[in-house]
Amino acid sequence: MQRLKPEEMSRRNFFTRTGCGAVALSTTGTVLTSTVLRADDRPVDAGGRVIAGFENNEQETLAEGGWRPFSDRKIRIGIAGFGLCKFGAQFGFQDHPNVEVSAVTDLLPDRRAELAKACRCKKTYESCEAMLDDDTIEAVYIATDAPSHANLAIKALQRGKHVASAVPAVFGSLEDADRLFEVVKKTGQHYMMFETSCFHKDLYAWHQQYENGDFGKIVYSEGEYYHYFGQPLGGYNPQTRAVDKNGWRKGLPPQWYPTHATAFYVGVTGQRFTEVSALGNPSVVPHLQAKNNRYKNPFGSEVGLFRTTEEGMSRMAVSWDMPSARGEQGRVYGQKDEKSLIPTVRPALPPQVRGGSHGGSHGHLTSEFIDAILRDRKPWIDVAQSLNMTVAGIVAHQSALRDGELMKIPQYIFEKS
Repeated sequence: MQRLKPEEMSRRNFFTRTGCGAVALSTTGTVLTSTVLRADDRPVDAGGRVIAGFENNEQETLAEGGWRPFSDRKIRIGIAGFGLCKFGAQFGFQDHPNVEVSAVTDLLPDRRAELAKACRCKKTYESCEAMLDDDTIEAVYIATDAPSHANLAIKALQRGKHVASAVPAVFGSLEDADRLFEVVKKTGQHYMMFETSCFHKDLYAWHQQYENGDFGKIVYSEGEYYHYFGQPLGGYNPQTRAVDKNGWRKGLPPQWYPTHATAFYVGVTGQRFTEVSALGNPSVVPHLQAKNNRYKNPFGSEVGLFRTTEEGMSRMAVSWDMPSARGEQGRVYGQKDEKSLIPTVRPALPPQVRGGSHGGSHGHLTSEFIDAILRDRKPWIDVAQSLNMTVAGIVAHQSALRDGELMKIPQYIFEKS
């Protein structure tokens, strides 16, 4: 990722930093409307609370200058998955001026129809696999159930399509991580995981400052993802072919879903975790007890202490069973405390694309992915960063099951420019 110079208008020429209203005029005078998440559309958990990350829905990105397009090409995108959080439509692909949503899919017919309506798309497929056979589609966004992410991404890459994936990149499998990494290298297609923490205002600013050398090496960092699951949150259940409380989220090992936390080191630095000692807390929540879930997971909360490639320390925590804990947050502390004058504001978005939920990150992730395809460059959260965020948690869960045994973490380094 290029370092932002003070005289530049943005981190990349594709972006400029501006504030935009909910409705804007294009350069030709056409009225452009955007798809935004209304308050009554926000997904809620089994207790009726808005799911963490969806509390706020940012309408604009404040910055200097104005967004300027550099290409009139429209990338033909297929979107897979509507789901509990309606993720397929929440990242603004349908509103981006360089995107044509060519087709959508969801295994459930009613959700497939809702996704098509939200994305203003007429063509639908009964499955993602069927959609991948459409040779007119150039790229796909995989917003399906987490256990399917890796296999669908691999199939899409092998069909010559660029891939954006919801988190996590892989689901509890180190073997799938290696498979995904090798397929991205072999095919040369672009892969990006949509980790929302990376475009939180604070993390994005810290990343810019780190790239500028303001921190030096990071001595200590922390990341936290706290989301109370007193009752199982609905998830797709392949046995019933429905979204229900016995789906993939029931009893989910916390550190199998770590990236909202681990991004607060990997996303800031581009570095990696090398080893981990983790502990888990046996949960009082019934579905988070080993006898009651398919994963035989006994933990509702897991905390890992990681060593980093900078020889620093990092504490990463994920919890499902602390009612008073909520949100995604982190901290970084370096060898230096220099204050630079480099711009740290997130890039501007096209006038009709909104920041959206999860700290205003949604639109930025989409614009980063589209820009990477248009410029044929490596996206910021590439396959290596995606796996380095994800696999660290998989190993942390293994360590917690072994009462804190210190364990080595696989390393992923991707050199494509």
